[in-house]
Amino acid sequence: MSDPLDRIAAALERIAPPLPPDADPAAHRAYLSRDGGLVAARHFAPLPIDLLLGVEAQKAAVLAEFGRLAAGHAAQDILLWGARGTGKSALVKSAVAATQAAGGAIALIEVGALSDLRGLFDRIAGIDRGFVLFLDDLGFDTAGEARALRSLLEGGAEARPDNARLVVTANRRHLVPRDITEQESAINPRDSVDDQLALADRFGLSLGFHGVDQHAYLAIVEGYARAFNLPFDATDAVGWATRRGARSGRVAWQYIVDLAGKSARNIHLIDRNQDRAFPA
Repeated sequence: MSDPLDRIAAALERIAPPLPPDADPAAHRAYLSRDGGLVAARHFAPLPIDLLLGVEAQKAAVLAEFGRLAAGHAAQDILLWGARGTGKSALVKSAVAATQAAGGAIALIEVGALSDLRGLFDRIAGIDRGFVLFLDDLGFDTAGEARALRSLLEGGAEARPDNARLVVTANRRHLVPRDITEQESAINPRDSVDDQLALADRFGLSLGFHGVDQHAYLAIVEGYARAFNLPFDATDAVGWATRRGARSGRVAWQYIVDLAGKSARNIHLIDRNQDRAFPA
């Protein structure tokens, strides 16, 4: 008869199985932080960076920083902020892939929670490659969370490893919602203003992404259509955007996916947002 303690331990493992071992931080192109561990991304195939149109200045700036990080040189933390669907997240992934294609020693880690960061620093310290720690669509429920990120960016008693830089995307430049800071304003107005305005200042590079006008939107559609040899009608493309109430790179891409889906040809597209290939 087995030991009761062994049976209890086995039952607990079934309820909460042990975490899988960390993926080798030197072996893969991209990772996810999951439950405090490091998991290799199953598929990492972002849109080729040349197909991201209308953000040329932002592309150049991000590529330059990633090149420095991959070479082991000083590089900045980056904040990408602005309108939805303007290519912030797509640019981060595409710029990592482009740097890798150019021979750069760099990898992406998509961070699930701020609480994962310190553990990730321990896992990648001493690895001979740069790491982009990517926090996508960051938002805060409390001002204390914003202060925690600010502390990580400023550095504490134990500095971040030199091969790690944070890249954050957000819809607002100042990151902390106004209603959160106003909740604390009666207690300490100075801290509230600092939380709302100063966090963005901790990023060495802050890049804005803005909505596009109709001319720019059609130029993006035309660029995508040319890349995949798809004919398009400008009036139809404008109607597509009008029905969605927005003009952006994301809406342009969705229009191209629709065109490809209606095509009799088998066109291989890359999902602009999910980093996966699919036939259309």
